[in-house]
Amino acid sequence: MTDSLLIRAAIPEDVPALAGLLDELGFPAPLDTVARRLARLSDLGESVLVASKGAEVLGFVSVHVTPVLHRPTPVGRLTALVVTNRARKQGIGRALVEAAEQYLALAGCGLIELTSNVKLAAAHAFYERLGYAITSHRFCKPLPAATV
Repeated sequence: MTDSLLIRAAIPEDVPALAGLLDELGFPAPLDTVARRLARLSDLGESVLVASKGAEVLGFVSVHVTPVLHRPTPVGRLTALVVTNRARKQGIGRALVEAAEQYLALAGCGLIELTSNVKLAAAHAFYERLGYAITSHRFCKPLPAATV
Protein backbone atom coordinates (compact mmCIF):
# COMPACT_ATOMS: atom_id res chain seq x y z
CA MET A 1 0.00 0.00 0.00
CA THR A 2 1.35 3.44 -0.94
CA ASP A 3 1.18 6.21 1.66
CA SER A 4 -0.78 9.20 0.46
CA LEU A 5 0.63 12.71 0.53
CA LEU A 6 -0.11 14.70 3.69
CA ILE A 7 0.38 18.46 3.97
CA ARG A 8 0.72 19.57 7.59
CA ALA A 9 2.42 22.12 9.83
CA ALA A 10 6.09 21.45 10.51
CA ILE A 11 6.95 20.16 13.97
CA PRO A 12 10.29 20.06 15.82
CA GLU A 13 10.77 16.41 14.83
CA ASP A 14 10.93 17.57 11.18
CA VAL A 15 14.10 19.61 11.76
CA PRO A 16 16.55 17.02 10.29
CA ALA A 17 14.44 16.74 7.12
CA LEU A 18 14.05 20.52 6.90
CA ALA A 19 17.82 20.95 7.23
CA GLY A 20 18.38 18.46 4.41
CA LEU A 21 15.86 20.24 2.21
CA LEU A 22 17.44 23.63 2.96
CA ASP A 23 20.77 22.16 1.90
CA GLU A 24 19.22 21.00 -1.39
CA LEU A 25 17.85 24.53 -1.84
CA GLY A 26 21.35 25.97 -1.41
CA PHE A 27 20.89 27.32 2.13
CA PRO A 28 22.68 24.81 4.38
CA ALA A 29 22.26 25.30 8.12
CA PRO A 30 23.10 23.22 11.19
CA LEU A 31 20.27 21.36 12.90
CA ASP A 32 20.28 23.63 15.96
CA THR A 33 20.00 26.70 13.73
CA VAL A 34 17.06 25.21 11.80
CA ALA A 35 15.39 24.27 15.10
CA ARG A 36 15.79 27.85 16.41
CA ARG A 37 14.45 29.33 13.17
CA LEU A 38 11.43 27.01 13.14
CA ALA A 39 10.66 27.84 16.78
CA ARG A 40 11.02 31.57 16.10
CA LEU A 41 8.66 31.39 13.11
CA SER A 42 6.15 29.52 15.25
CA ASP A 43 6.47 32.12 18.02
CA LEU A 44 5.72 34.84 15.45
CA GLY A 45 2.65 33.02 14.17
CA GLU A 46 4.27 32.23 10.82
CA SER A 47 3.90 28.83 9.20
CA VAL A 48 6.04 26.17 7.58
CA LEU A 49 4.04 23.48 5.82
CA VAL A 50 5.59 20.12 5.04
CA ALA A 51 4.60 17.46 2.55
CA SER A 52 5.08 13.95 3.85
CA LYS A 53 4.39 10.39 2.85
CA GLY A 54 4.37 8.20 5.90
CA ALA A 55 7.18 9.38 8.15
CA GLU A 56 9.23 10.88 5.29
CA VAL A 57 9.18 14.65 4.72
CA LEU A 58 9.54 15.26 0.98
CA GLY A 59 9.21 19.04 0.79
CA PHE A 60 8.21 22.23 2.52
CA VAL A 61 6.93 25.74 1.91
CA SER A 62 7.35 28.64 4.33
CA VAL A 63 4.34 30.95 4.45
CA HIS A 64 4.04 34.46 5.86
CA VAL A 65 1.17 36.90 6.37
CA THR A 66 2.29 40.53 6.07
CA PRO A 67 -0.05 43.39 6.89
CA VAL A 68 0.85 46.37 4.68
CA LEU A 69 -0.18 50.01 4.59
CA HIS A 70 -0.61 50.25 0.82
CA ARG A 71 -3.15 47.41 0.35
CA PRO A 72 -6.57 46.79 1.89
CA THR A 73 -5.67 43.21 2.85
CA PRO A 74 -2.50 41.50 4.08
CA VAL A 75 -0.03 40.19 1.53
CA GLY A 76 0.91 36.53 1.67
CA ARG A 77 4.44 35.49 0.89
CA LEU A 78 5.97 32.17 0.01
CA THR A 79 9.58 32.60 1.09
CA ALA A 80 10.94 29.11 0.45
CA LEU A 81 9.65 26.12 -1.49
CA VAL A 82 11.60 22.94 -2.04
CA VAL A 83 10.84 19.33 -2.85
CA THR A 84 13.62 16.78 -2.48
CA ASN A 85 15.26 15.90 -5.79
CA ARG A 86 14.14 12.27 -5.67
CA ALA A 87 10.45 13.24 -5.32
CA ARG A 88 10.15 15.99 -7.91
CA LYS A 89 7.69 15.83 -10.82
CA GLN A 90 5.11 14.05 -8.66
CA GLY A 91 2.82 17.00 -7.89
CA ILE A 92 4.27 17.64 -4.42
CA GLY A 93 5.33 21.23 -5.18
CA ARG A 94 1.90 21.98 -6.61
CA ALA A 95 0.24 20.46 -3.53
CA LEU A 96 2.40 22.58 -1.22
CA VAL A 97 1.62 25.77 -3.14
CA GLU A 98 -2.12 24.98 -3.16
CA ALA A 99 -2.05 24.36 0.60
CA ALA A 100 -0.15 27.63 1.12
CA GLU A 101 -2.67 29.51 -1.02
CA GLN A 102 -5.55 28.09 1.01
CA TYR A 103 -3.79 29.00 4.27
CA LEU A 104 -3.15 32.56 3.08
CA ALA A 105 -6.69 33.01 1.77
CA LEU A 106 -8.08 31.93 5.15
CA ALA A 107 -5.71 34.43 6.80
CA GLY A 108 -7.34 37.22 4.77
CA CYS A 109 -4.59 37.79 2.23
CA GLY A 110 -5.67 39.30 -1.07
CA LEU A 111 -2.38 38.72 -2.90
CA ILE A 112 0.47 36.22 -2.78
CA GLU A 113 4.05 37.13 -3.61
CA LEU A 114 7.11 34.98 -3.96
CA THR A 115 10.70 35.46 -4.99
CA SER A 116 12.65 33.12 -7.25
CA ASN A 117 16.31 33.43 -8.13
CA VAL A 118 16.84 34.73 -11.66
CA LYS A 119 18.88 31.59 -12.45
CA LEU A 120 16.00 29.19 -11.76
CA ALA A 121 14.20 29.13 -15.10
CA ALA A 122 12.47 25.81 -14.36
CA ALA A 123 11.07 27.23 -11.12
CA HIS A 124 9.80 30.30 -13.00
CA ALA A 125 7.98 28.08 -15.49
CA PHE A 126 6.50 26.08 -12.58
CA TYR A 127 5.13 29.23 -10.92
CA GLU A 128 3.74 30.54 -14.20
CA ARG A 129 1.92 27.22 -14.74
CA LEU A 130 0.33 27.79 -11.33
CA GLY A 131 -0.94 31.23 -12.36
CA TYR A 132 1.80 33.47 -10.94
CA ALA A 133 3.05 36.39 -13.04
CA ILE A 134 6.19 38.49 -12.98
CA THR A 135 5.05 41.89 -11.73
CA SER A 136 8.11 43.63 -10.30
CA HIS A 137 11.84 43.57 -9.71
CA ARG A 138 13.31 42.69 -6.35
CA PHE A 139 16.20 44.76 -5.03
CA CYS A 140 18.43 43.49 -2.23
CA LYS A 141 21.07 45.08 -0.06
CA PRO A 142 22.94 43.13 2.61
CA LEU A 143 23.05 44.77 6.01
CA PRO A 144 26.05 44.65 8.31
CA ALA A 145 25.70 42.33 11.28
CA ALA A 146 24.00 44.02 14.21
CA THR A 147 26.05 44.49 17.35
CA VAL A 148 24.24 44.45 20.67
